[in-house]
Amino acid sequence: MKKLIAFDLDDTLAVAKSPITDQMAEALIKLVDHFHICIISGGKFEQFKIQVIDRLIIDKDKLKKFHLMPTCGTRYYKYENDWHEVYAENLSKDQKVKIEKLLREAAIELGYWVEKPYGEIIEDRESQITLSALGQQAPADEKYKWDPDGKKRLEIIDLISDKLGDLEARIGGTTSIDVTLPGIDKAYGMKKLMEHLNIKKEDILFFGDKLTPGGNDYPVKMMGIDSLEVSSWQDTVLALNSILSIL
Repeated sequence: MKKLIAFDLDDTLAVAKSPITDQMAEALIKLVDHFHICIISGGKFEQFKIQVIDRLIIDKDKLKKFHLMPTCGTRYYKYENDWHEVYAENLSKDQKVKIEKLLREAAIELGYWVEKPYGEIIEDRESQITLSALGQQAPADEKYKWDPDGKKRLEIIDLISDKLGDLEARIGGTTSIDVTLPGIDKAYGMKKLMEHLNIKKEDILFFGDKLTPGGNDYPVKMMGIDSLEVSSWQDTVLALNSILSIL
């Protein structure tokens, strides 16, 4: 039997940048009675709180079985009377300046820079710099239309990849590109969590919506963790309810 169930966030547990539904909250509350739960995604810790944790009506002792890994596993938070940062693979100031400059110039050159975005386009997440093409607060329907096949973001990545040096860029959420230190991806995060919990990859089931090559969930699949690809939170909640009915 699995010991940990891990999830991507946007388009796996929730609509992009939106709180989880009552159905998903109920499923997670029941699930934590049987498994540890990890959420590993590109957003900041504060976004995880808004979208998931603040939606759970749950005993605080059970929060100890939730493991939050923002910015694609470059950070890890656990609960002990409050949320505490276990590690953070932060970028240096010079690296941040370099990344922001390259992302801005590439987006402008390719004609993908939006003059009136919905919030910040480039965000410093300390351990990750994220470009959100339409802005951080863009409506979900606009985000889903902008780059459904990822081709626009791959153009930007192709344009900057030779200039990044000791840094790595990947397609992130619905409209985003994430840049981190090399090799610091979701597989890195899962390995760190396995060490912390003293479990093996065979003990984990992972849900994600980008498990194909180039997707930011793909490294988890490639390390040999059993993975289920979904296209929406509805797919995930159906699968979780099936697991819970068996239990």
